Amino acid sequence: MSESQAITATLPKLATVKTLPSCFPLLGLTAAAIHGHIFKSQDSFDSKGRKIAGNGLASTGAIIRRGRKVLIDVDRYGAWLSGAGTAKV
Repeated sequence: MSESQAITATLPKLATVKTLPSCFPLLGLTAAAIHGHIFKSQDSFDSKGRKIAGNGLASTGAIIRRGRKVLIDVDRYGAWLSGAGTAKV
């Protein structure tokens, strides 16, 4: 195994918000739905100081921000999607 193949094997598969729905064609995801997942990924507080629980996507490490560019780790996002369906009722 050459050095370039070793580096490519360790890099995660990344996608932008626009291209991520094509990675999961059977789910019917849209870019707007993914934006909603990212927006609600962390805990926040309402105007009275009460905590609003996030969806847990940020804690998986699937969201990578570099300046204005937002990239999603496809494998971690898929794992979060499969776990989110059973955790939320």
